[in-house]
Amino acid sequence: MELHVSLAGRTRLGEEIYRQLRQAIVDGRLRAGDLLPATRHLARTLSVSRSTVTVAYDRLAGEGFVRSRVGAGTFVSDQVAREPGRGKAQRGATALQAREIWNSIHLSTAFIGRARFDFRTGLPDASLFPHKAWRRLIGRELRSGAAEAGVYGHPAGHPALRTAIARHIGISRGVQASPDDITITSGTQQALDIVARVLLAPGDVVAVEDPGYTPPRFLFESLGARVVRVPVDRDGLVVDALPRQARLVYLTPSHQYPLGVPLTLSRRMTLLAWAERNNAAIVEDDYDSEFRFEGRPVEPLQTLDTAGRVLYVGSFSKTMLPTLRIGFLVVPPSLRDATHKAKYVTDWHTALPIQAALARFIEEGGFARHIRRMSSVYRARHTLVIDALNRHFSRHLEVLPSTNGLHVAALARSGSADRIDAIARHAADAGVAVQTLAFLAGDTPSRPGLVLGYGAIPTERVEEGLRRLRSCFETSLR
Repeated sequence: MELHVSLAGRTRLGEEIYRQLRQAIVDGRLRAGDLLPATRHLARTLSVSRSTVTVAYDRLAGEGFVRSRVGAGTFVSDQVAREPGRGKAQRGATALQAREIWNSIHLSTAFIGRARFDFRTGLPDASLFPHKAWRRLIGRELRSGAAEAGVYGHPAGHPALRTAIARHIGISRGVQASPDDITITSGTQQALDIVARVLLAPGDVVAVEDPGYTPPRFLFESLGARVVRVPVDRDGLVVDALPRQARLVYLTPSHQYPLGVPLTLSRRMTLLAWAERNNAAIVEDDYDSEFRFEGRPVEPLQTLDTAGRVLYVGSFSKTMLPTLRIGFLVVPPSLRDATHKAKYVTDWHTALPIQAALARFIEEGGFARHIRRMSSVYRARHTLVIDALNRHFSRHLEVLPSTNGLHVAALARSGSADRIDAIARHAADAGVAVQTLAFLAGDTPSRPGLVLGYGAIPTERVEEGLRRLRSCFETSLR
């Protein structure tokens, strides 16, 4: 890479070159073994004589900061190796401070590392993803899209992908949307960020599920909203507990996260009526409903909505790979223009080659085949987990009904949240990764329990993993 040295307004040029190179080495921006530009090249770049650069290099060499090898060049010395980026902090550059809200938000460590028996939620089985076909599609787009690679796209996203998604969710979920209603986002989190920018002002009230998915709560709070947590029971969100002043309600009605219960039809109709009465918006996060194992599909709120109150959020993180960071947002026509502008000011648009490849993946049938294959795999794991919990954990856990998605929740029949936390830590020592309800909710729920995901763990490891978990429960009773 080019080495930045600024000589604007400077007089003692050799001294300035020496000083800036020395500081870059001390700060760690130039690391041990890095090759410095040739004296002739740097002199030409800086419009100075070669001898001026040579004097600076000689001084650095004399002080041990660099070393020269005949025929190879000048390199940063191993004697001054330093961790990159530490220089300024060590000089006390701490005047700028973040807003207080960021002290209350913690980066999740839930997905760091892998466990042999991995029952964490939110993780699909990456080993079964059609990597070869996907690489072929990405390569094809990079080659065929070379002529367009130098221009930006529309914030709404690739037209072919929006058309493919509109058709897919229309057929598979009954969501009524045209391609114009859809905006492609970098995952669910960005979709929610766009919604907040479009609809919320600082101080507005946002209602979220409790227990519920914590990153959206942090997001809304960081943007100045006042977040109110609303309880969830076996029928889903308790609509009667919603604050009347709420401007927006965020929920996961098809497969509540983390309890797994669906919002009943009567609650859905009550929620839609509540939103109309109170002039509020509803954000429906439909994050893993593609995987249904029994029963009739639950009608999306977006389909039941006749007043344009529901914004529908979907993601390919569970159906494909979380690392792709592809999601989408379906909004009523009245919000299209503002949504595009909010996406534009956020990051302009999501990576176009990935969007184009995904459009082809859907249109050529690859996505549907992948969903069918994964549904069969996850159905087997779902059955194994439910059966084992009912047979071997009945003394300890009450399994909540679950007919779709990639996780199941179980409430503790006795004991405290601290006991469940201790069991989870003991399980981790035995190579079993599980998550507690308290961990996922962010606050201790009314009843402690566990949430077990079966997306990432190979089918052949499910029974052994649950056997080890059961042993941890038995040990805790001794």
